[in-house]
Amino acid sequence: MNCSQAPDFILLGLSRDPEKWQLLFSIFLALYLLGLSGNLLLLLAIGADVHLHTPMYFFLSQLSLVDLCSITTTAPKMLETLWTGDGSISFSGCLTQFYFFAVFADMDNLLLAVMAIDRYAAICQPLLYPLLMTPCRCGVLVSGSWGVTNCLSLTHTLLLSQLYFQTNQEIPHFFCDLGPLLLLSCSDTHLNEILMIVLVVIFTIGALLCIVSSYGCIFYAVARIPSAQGKRKALSTCSSHLSVVLLFYSTVFAAYLKPRSSSHSSGEVVAAVMYTLVTPTLNPFIYSLRNRDVKSSLRRILNMEKSHK
Repeated sequence: MNCSQAPDFILLGLSRDPEKWQLLFSIFLALYLLGLSGNLLLLLAIGADVHLHTPMYFFLSQLSLVDLCSITTTAPKMLETLWTGDGSISFSGCLTQFYFFAVFADMDNLLLAVMAIDRYAAICQPLLYPLLMTPCRCGVLVSGSWGVTNCLSLTHTLLLSQLYFQTNQEIPHFFCDLGPLLLLSCSDTHLNEILMIVLVVIFTIGALLCIVSSYGCIFYAVARIPSAQGKRKALSTCSSHLSVVLLFYSTVFAAYLKPRSSSHSSGEVVAAVMYTLVTPTLNPFIYSLRNRDVKSSLRRILNMEKSHK
């Protein structure tokens, strides 16, 4: 078996049928541009409106930044493959894509957990909320999350770089994900698999447990509110976050909770598309369409642009 530590790969993309490439390119280019514009507008709205300079919107701005970077990690190469029909990618390019994908995927997990903690503090501890969620503590939570995800993703990428692969192997995916790479390796991948399990426990299961426990306390606190209007008002601040959480974890579990196999089915590729492209694109619209403050800020920005014209 001719194995190399720095081989070239071939990403098979979304379809092997050339007749579908043009249609898929148009669809996913539109989706990519929609995701870019939606997240950029949300970042602009939060940054320009002083009324949105609160912990909740600070975390939301970080989520939009992560989503913006996440879709830019996978979409351009996928679009290039659909446009040219050439899915070749170097080993260094594959590792670079995997590193950034891992960082932003892990940041999504941690930010959703941090946002759940913020909602818990706001609803369950309203009098202490300004003391609990100070700008300094919010900054520490976010910067700490960035630091942890960067260190662990870099460690995982370095371990992956030590593996051997056959040259010019086909990856049955549209980006360099860990599972397909481990299946193609000629080396012993046990250390990588152990680290993958640790990351899943820490970032996925751990973050999800934090979210579930936070909302358990929130629902208990809301149930004790005597008025129906008060209950609706309390839950309205959580509805967008809950929608994003359900969308994110349902697509993640659909993409990764499956037995390892030598090939990817079309259903698994669809789940990966939902997880890597559709969810980050929908997140800013979920928050803007269901949030009066964000909609008001966007209207003010649009009105200012019209007045300048």
